[in-house]
Amino acid sequence: MEFELVPPSSTAWVVTLSIIAVCLALTLLFAYIAYSMRNVAVEVRNDGLRIKGSLYGRFIPKEDIIKDGVRTLDLSAERDYKPKIRTNGIGLPGYKEGWFRLRNGEKALLFVTSDVVVYVPTKDFAVMLSVEKPEAFIDVLRATW
Repeated sequence: MEFELVPPSSTAWVVTLSIIAVCLALTLLFAYIAYSMRNVAVEVRNDGLRIKGSLYGRFIPKEDIIKDGVRTLDLSAERDYKPKIRTNGIGLPGYKEGWFRLRNGEKALLFVTSDVVVYVPTKDFAVMLSVEKPEAFIDVLRATW
């Protein structure tokens, strides 16, 4: 003799669908992060600095940037500027993006893929960028402002 089970309550279906939705959302988020890692761009504009193609991208007005402090850093030599604590961001081997605290205690927004970065201090935080031609980037930044 065979007996069928009582069908599960609607709560079981809601929980199952919720788990599927969360997994799908996480998959889309990680796919976007993987895409953005290769497509972040920095644009020097007359009115400021635009970082685009990232979850942490933003516009920084030129009035907020401390122009005299912009310079190239080698993080392997200048250890005080190395990221210490990730407060909100992505920290993968060879890729750091988002908000970090540096060893010197400074708050910084990082887009770092190598040890050589452009350090851009602002009134509230620092920005660290791994651009292909750091000196050329700094020259364009200074010539524009």
